[in-house]
Amino acid sequence: MSERADLLELWHAYLTDSRRRSPHTVRAYVATAARLLDATNLESWPVLARIDAAALRNQLASRRAEGLTNASAARELSALKAFVKFAREQAGMADPAPPRMRGPRVKKGIPRPVTPDEALNLAIAVDEDASELWIGARDRAVLMLLYGAGMRIAEALSLTGAALPLGEVLTVTGKGGKQRVVPLLPIVRQAVEDYAAKSPWPIDKTTPLFRGAKGGPLSQGMVQKAVARARAALGLPPSATPHALRHSFATHLLGAGADLRSLQELLGHASLGSTQIYTKVDAAVLLDVYRNAHPR
Repeated sequence: MSERADLLELWHAYLTDSRRRSPHTVRAYVATAARLLDATNLESWPVLARIDAAALRNQLASRRAEGLTNASAARELSALKAFVKFAREQAGMADPAPPRMRGPRVKKGIPRPVTPDEALNLAIAVDEDASELWIGARDRAVLMLLYGAGMRIAEALSLTGAALPLGEVLTVTGKGGKQRVVPLLPIVRQAVEDYAAKSPWPIDKTTPLFRGAKGGPLSQGMVQKAVARARAALGLPPSATPHALRHSFATHLLGAGADLRSLQELLGHASLGSTQIYTKVDAAVLLDVYRNAHPR
């Protein structure tokens, strides 16, 4: 194995085992590190530890020339700085902090929630459109967890049979292995229990709760395809995605009077800043109502 491969393997292990990053993040960060190694021909931790802000700017500029957007460039810079910091730690530097540099400004988009009726109609539509009864019940149960409990799709699909039987609350493992407790409405519990009763696959404490048609773990892609078909049938916009159901959960709770701190806990956000974007969503909804309803 080459020195380059050794470096990337150690970086991969660190992200997976120590940082507990998601598979998607690990792939992206390792790919970023690989591009940096290819561009600089540096293949040892002590040499990589000496990378400065100018080198990172050059690497980012070359990526921007390939058509990277501001948002993608900001993520790329974050991955580069994380890799340099890791290199400095491996080299034994007293201060492993990466070079200080500001990334491109990224305008935060406002999530576009679906209405409560649209959320329920999506869940019903994926159920009715499915090729088998149990698959329809499965897809409906997943969407009810996203909208009814504010779960990320990855969180819902990572549930095992140990979650059964469901109670009034469910412990969810989110990003970084952080756990939180979410309440389950009766309609959500009923949807999951209906699926469990119809599933042709045995469900025990160690196996995935949600299975694919052949018995393997259900993939996010299959849920997204089911929602895309239902969305087209209902005439909903492309923004009506599985993740939009989580946004809707947050927006509707905020509109009903939930405070930001409680919403932060329910969503599993590490910082309150991530939750505050929903105040903008609520304001945007109110503005739309005003514009459409005001006689002037």
